[in-house]
This record gives sequence, structure tokens and C-alpha cells, in this order.
Amino acid sequence: YTREAGVRNLEREVASVIRKATVLFAEGRTAPVKVTRKFVREALGAPRYLEDAINERSLKPGMAIGLAWTPVGGDVLFIETARMPGQKGLTVTGQLGDVMKESVQLALTYLRAHHKALKISPTFFDESDLHVHVPEGAVPKDGPSAGITMLTALASLLSGRVVRPRLAMTGEVTLTGQVLAVGGIKEKVLAAHRAGVQTLILPKENRKDYDEEVPEAIRQQLTAHFVSSAEEVLRLALSK
Repeated sequence: YTREAGVRNLEREVASVIRKATVLFAEGRTAPVKVTRKFVREALGAPRYLEDAINERSLKPGMAIGLAWTPVGGDVLFIETARMPGQKGLTVTGQLGDVMKESVQLALTYLRAHHKALKISPTFFDESDLHVHVPEGAVPKDGPSAGITMLTALASLLSGRVVRPRLAMTGEVTLTGQVLAVGGIKEKVLAAHRAGVQTLILPKENRKDYDEEVPEAIRQQLTAHFVSSAEEVLRLALSK
């Protein structure tokens, strides 16, 4: 019911649950009130956030899950791509900033340069219009940390290979395919765990952040791969 950096809204929601119980006592109830999921839903209404966001969406070729940092903590980022007959057209939507748009261009350049290894038609861009969308279009998004996710989503689309289930990633990628460190690892990993992710792909340079900042209890429930190249990312992310 809450997603915030502090606990103010949490306190408000707990108070609402207590008020619900108080009303029952005022109406003559004598038995203790057990606060169950059902009782919380009656007091607060439908949940505002999905407990298992990953399970609610089935991934198809062209879709990948990234991780983002926000002022109120980490979040999962779904990236969708589509291909249509056309000539070199590229549309990017979802209120993306300049850096994220550049990540899309960079990913396409990398895929064109490595199309043979990825078994992608060398003429894919000449014969197609591509569309990249990041849902929750009302929320501005920017930064380089979705670079490997953009690359994976487009590689999935153009190769027809689905991204492995319950896998999420974060990392900047360079034109030569190097994967660079990003910030907010703790927040991103906690968000991934909360959303139902089981496997992570993270920059090798962020291994220390992962080991030192993420609680051991969370790490024990996740499989984390630390990579330094785009080749490693695609090998781990795409199904056979």
C-alpha cells in the first residue's frame, strides 16, 4: 500500500486499519480483531502496488525488465519494443530523457555491428520501423542505467528469442559493448526482490555494492550475475 523513502504514509495506513477496528468495538464487538490480509483490504481498499509485478506480465520477444532508481526507492522498469515494415524509422515513447534516447540509438548501432553473432538479418533496420516504449508514460525517465535493458529488449525483438523469466538487469553499455557501473544498486535490488525477480544481471564493477549494501537474507533468495560486456548480458538474458 505504500512506496516511499520514509514511513509517513505507512503510519497513516496503519492508523486507518486501527480506526477500522475501533469502529467495530464502538459498534459492540467484544472479540479481539485479528488483522488479516482480508481485514486490511476492507480497511484500505484494493492494493495500490502489485506484490508480484513480474508475474502479472508475460514476457514476449521484444520485452525486457530493467531496474530504476527513484526518489522514493527502486522500481522495476518494463521495456517494450515493436517492429513494423518501414524504412529506418525509430519512435521512442514513455517520456524518456535524452540520455535514455541515446541508449536506444547506441543499442541499435551495437546490434547492427554484431548482427552475425546474434543471427539477426543485416537488413533489419533498412526494412523496418522500430518502436521502443517504456510504460507509465506520465512519469519522466532518464539516465544511462537502462542501457543493457534497451539492448536486450531490441536483441530479443530482432532475434525472436524471449528473455528468460523473472530476470531483471541494470547497467550502462558503451558503443564497444562494455558494461559500466551504475548507482542505486541497493534500492534497485530490493525493488527487484519485492517484484518477484529471481535472477539479476549487474555490472561487475557494482559487485562490491551488492555484497556490502544488500542484506544477506535478500541475496540468498537471488541469483546475481556480474558482467563486463554486452555479449555476456545477451548470453545470460536470452533463451536458446
